[in-house]
Amino acid sequence: QVQLVESGGGLVQPGGSLRLSCAASGSIFSINNMGWYRQAPGKQRELVATITNGGSTDYADSVKGRFTIFRDNAKNTVYLQMNSLKPEDTGVYYCKLGRYGGSWSYYWGQGTQVTVSS
Repeated sequence: QVQLVESGGGLVQPGGSLRLSCAASGSIFSINNMGWYRQAPGKQRELVATITNGGSTDYADSVKGRFTIFRDNAKNTVYLQMNSLKPEDTGVYYCKLGRYGGSWSYYWGQGTQVTVSS
């Protein structure tokens, strides 16, 4: 199994920055993708950013140029650097890991709250 532990959420003013971290442990295969998703109150969970174990990234249009996803494979940790935060970035941010071991299986973290408000 895989365990994901997120940290780094909190309350920040508009225009501010936060860095989220997600540490993975357990049976992490060499082929895996990691990503961040978020869910605002009353809305569906949406993709924020993903990164492959090779370092290829993908971002939601709403965060391009403001958020950066990166990973430390030696620590099995993925990060989300969030700059120029807006109130609409508020939500619970979830870490997701997909691992390949003949087929893909997916795991979610417990989520961390990000609130952007003055």
